[in-house]
Amino acid sequence: MHKRFLKIQWWVRWLFPAYCWKMPADEKTVYLTFDDGPHPEITPWVLQQLKQYDATASFFCIGKNVEQYSTIYQQIIAAGHSVGNHTYSHQNGWETPDDAYLADVQKASALIDSRLFRPPYGRIRKRQAKRLYEAVGKKKVTVVMWDVLSADFDTSISPEACAGIVLKYVEPGSIVVFHDSEKAFPNLQYALPKVLMQLKKEGYQFSALPMA
Repeated sequence: MHKRFLKIQWWVRWLFPAYCWKMPADEKTVYLTFDDGPHPEITPWVLQQLKQYDATASFFCIGKNVEQYSTIYQQIIAAGHSVGNHTYSHQNGWETPDDAYLADVQKASALIDSRLFRPPYGRIRKRQAKRLYEAVGKKKVTVVMWDVLSADFDTSISPEACAGIVLKYVEPGSIVVFHDSEKAFPNLQYALPKVLMQLKKEGYQFSALPMA
């Protein structure tokens, strides 16, 4: 994976200022996020790792997975983490007609009560983004992108490389993307504990993105 995709540059944030790419860097805080869950085995493992480091995070959930694993979804919330809408069936906004895309978001919003939204693949048309409030049923919807992409889903990279990407590019206020999915788990299983341990040593704290 090309390095330009791993660390979002300032000019990308400048081109798309309506989206949330980073959080304010007032303190040494990192915002870990997990996409594509909940998963019946992997998500509980992630929750256990986070608890070990007194870390809160944000989970961008797929609606159909919430429907199937509602107990796991409730565990995420009970543990004090924030949740966000990741569509019902992992729709690509660039390849889906606007009405169909928003209907899929709306179907997920019936299961996920949040103003946080992350488009799968980071792909959403501006006109879709402008209408998200209709689908989510909130006056304000925050489209959350990321500052650092762990590339845990990339089967061509090693677990060590995955951890190395995050540790190389992270900085105060970074929003980091991981995935609680089967495809990502071989990398995540090594990278997440390594990242948590090393960043804790460096004096970072881990917070969830605010839902209010």
